[in-house]
Amino acid sequence: MSLEVAFTLLVVAVALERVAELVVSNRNAAWSLAQGGVESGRGHYPFMVVLHTGLLVGALVEVWVRRPEPPAALAWSMLALCVGSQVLRWWCIRTLGRQWNTRVIVVPGAPRVTGGPYRFIPHPNYVAVVVEGFALPLVGGAWITAVVFTVLNAGLLATRIRAEDAALADLTGRVPGGAAA
Repeated sequence: MSLEVAFTLLVVAVALERVAELVVSNRNAAWSLAQGGVESGRGHYPFMVVLHTGLLVGALVEVWVRRPEPPAALAWSMLALCVGSQVLRWWCIRTLGRQWNTRVIVVPGAPRVTGGPYRFIPHPNYVAVVVEGFALPLVGGAWITAVVFTVLNAGLLATRIRAEDAALADLTGRVPGGAAA
């Protein structure tokens, strides 16, 4: 199997995982809104959707057009980071339960999540996003996509984290957790 075909299968698998996330997210967002949840940071959400879709499409296009030949050690180590980022992401989703969604929706009076990965760092899902954002393209040697996504995502995350922290400010708990991912 060629690198291009194997990489395409990987990206399709990640895309299917993202669809599963959206199903969970939509269900949880509806629950949060039914509980009186308040959405913040709507302005950056469309850019986030386009950027994350662009990551998958850009990596595929770059691999099929440029046909890079990444060293095996790079490809395998980046694949391991991709798998690790998925594990971390689903740990976050499981820990937040119904409070997790891809938007910033906070139910007033809800307890701040301080368990799971949130006991170690305030925004562990964004660690998963950052790692996947450079690792996934590099599995196929798509370094241009990795760099462009990483730079654009840094700006997005600065905005997103500010919006999320402001939305979570009134919740009780000692460690910033999340109602959004």
